[in-house]
Amino acid sequence: MIAALLAVVSAVTQAQTRTVQDGVFSDPQAARGQSLYAQRCASCHGAALNGAQGPPLTGATFFSFWELEPLSALLTKIEKTMPADAPGQLTTQQVSDLVAHILKSNGFRAGPGELVAADAARIGWPPRPTTPSPATSATVSRAFPPVGNVAQLMRGIFFTNSNLIFTVQTHDPAEPVPPRKADAQANGFSWVDWGAGIYGGWQLIDNAAVAIADVSPLLLTPGLRCENGREAPVNDADWIKFTQQMIAVSKQVYRISQTRNQEAVSDATGDLADACAACHQVYRDVRIPGRAPDPNDPSNKASRCMHR
Repeated sequence: MIAALLAVVSAVTQAQTRTVQDGVFSDPQAARGQSLYAQRCASCHGAALNGAQGPPLTGATFFSFWELEPLSALLTKIEKTMPADAPGQLTTQQVSDLVAHILKSNGFRAGPGELVAADAARIGWPPRPTTPSPATSATVSRAFPPVGNVAQLMRGIFFTNSNLIFTVQTHDPAEPVPPRKADAQANGFSWVDWGAGIYGGWQLIDNAAVAIADVSPLLLTPGLRCENGREAPVNDADWIKFTQQMIAVSKQVYRISQTRNQEAVSDATGDLADACAACHQVYRDVRIPGRAPDPNDPSNKASRCMHR
């Protein structure tokens, strides 16, 4: 399934026949978007789109987040999740107008025709220069030795957040969260209920996918060790490949989560499960013919982080 996912992403990229540099919106459309932005978006993203409560919608930070996606991903994000206090209320035309304003604010030129949402999947972003700034270089050169081992990362972040995503198979995140029962409240604090009460519904799924995507590069940290004390094979070609697959799949789950479509996210959980299993089969699970792997078998733990 991972190969199929990557093939789809590649096909989408190849199908993009234009970029946002090619005059994909009109000046009147951007003007409408500017007026709507002032009413519905400026309080969170800033009057000049430079960020406030919400992230900036101009500059390198904005560009780096969306540059590998078709323009339709930005439209979907706005349509399904914005404004944050009243998502889903903007019309398709209003969303297109807002994106036109965002593009013009980022210095892209207008053209003769308006941006149409149905065409946005075939519009991409231009490449950026790859030379890092001095500040970026200084940040990259800074090293932070790992505190935990691979098993602790898995149990604390990957396992918990993957299971949150897998619940979409049987539970629609858009459904209202039922109130806690009186007897449950009497039993004291529950971090699960506390987290769900603050960041509920689809935001839980968004956060889980982002957590996996952004933490996965830690699996390539020099000096990282496995639970058995063996150094993690961070330079192995397969270890690097599986880590990159996890990043790609979790980012894709996050993007699909923005559609607020339970069935689509449920389908994507198969790719997430496959990404986990691929690495486990090579570096974690000792397979004995006729027997399922036993994660609690001491000999299994002793063999972890060794390529099968």
